[in-house]
Amino acid sequence: MDIDENAQWASINTGDIDASLEVWPSGHADNVADYIDSADGNVDDAGLIGPVGEIGWFMPTYMVEREPALATWEGFADPELAGLFATAETGDKGQFLSGDPSWTIYDEQIIANLNLPLEIVYVGSEAGILAALDAAYSREDPVLFYFWTPHSAFGSYDLTRVALPAYSDECYARDAEGGIDCDYPEDFLFKIVNADLIENAPDADIFLRSMNYSTADQISMLAAIENDGMSVEDAAAQWIEANEDVWSAWLPS
Repeated sequence: MDIDENAQWASINTGDIDASLEVWPSGHADNVADYIDSADGNVDDAGLIGPVGEIGWFMPTYMVEREPALATWEGFADPELAGLFATAETGDKGQFLSGDPSWTIYDEQIIANLNLPLEIVYVGSEAGILAALDAAYSREDPVLFYFWTPHSAFGSYDLTRVALPAYSDECYARDAEGGIDCDYPEDFLFKIVNADLIENAPDADIFLRSMNYSTADQISMLAAIENDGMSVEDAAAQWIEANEDVWSAWLPS
């Protein structure tokens, strides 16, 4: 079932949905407090799924090879270098591509607080970002964008992550005042389940809580879908066939 990352919490809380198998912690502290930590909540933290997510700013590696200063945010403080990414839409400022404003994103704060001559252009979706990346990459044009790993795109494009000021808890505590000026945190992806699942479907609850695989496993399945044209079902079946020693440990005894 497809559902918004924020809307899923209420649906799992009521039992309309039983589980979500990939929650990115960034931006969900309030949901955790309301639905997991609160006595009124009915959602359980079902443990880590395994992959570690990293959100950040990315661009093709050929841009860093041309202008090594772009490897860090300080390079984008130079209007001349930031201007390499300018478009008709952004004028003298460099274009920073993002997806949907409803996503967990802090780039408006980061750009403002680091005083960078960049302007965010929202393309509305992951597909929109990838389409823009593919078009720019084919011409070796400049492109700077919000993205994340694990993702199959890293098997198709040579990308470099821009080094922003190091993440800290103190930095993100300034979110309410719009004061974030650092990198995104690592996201240790986890699972959530309806708290009544253990009674309603105990074997399913045990199985879901036991599921755990590696970042490399996830990238291999994503690459099979995105790059090899496999269906989700076929990519999963291929992984299952090759990893019985992993998934057999998830089964209820």
